[in-house]
Amino acid sequence: MPNCPECTAREKKKIQEKYEADTPEEDRQRDDLFKLFDEIEFPMKMDEKNRRNFVCNRCGLYATREEVSDIRYRLNQKERTREDKQDDYLEWWQKSKKEKELS
Repeated sequence: MPNCPECTAREKKKIQEKYEADTPEEDRQRDDLFKLFDEIEFPMKMDEKNRRNFVCNRCGLYATREEVSDIRYRLNQKERTREDKQDDYLEWWQKSKKEKELS
């Protein structure tokens, strides 16, 4: 059974914030954090009426296996931060005029 992507993402965020607050920066290791992430489980139950859909008892998400993977992919994508946009603009600004016309 797949895990609920939304509940898992929320729980990962809580664990990461708590880990960063409780652990000094020099003692932090990504392996420890990933071990904590592996312990997270929110299994979805198969819908009795429609065998293709899954339901999360915690948040009520109702989705097919494909929709669950799409949600998981979207949640795992890195959000573009303001710094990323500024870096892109700076990179564009520093290009020559000919390169700007081509793009």
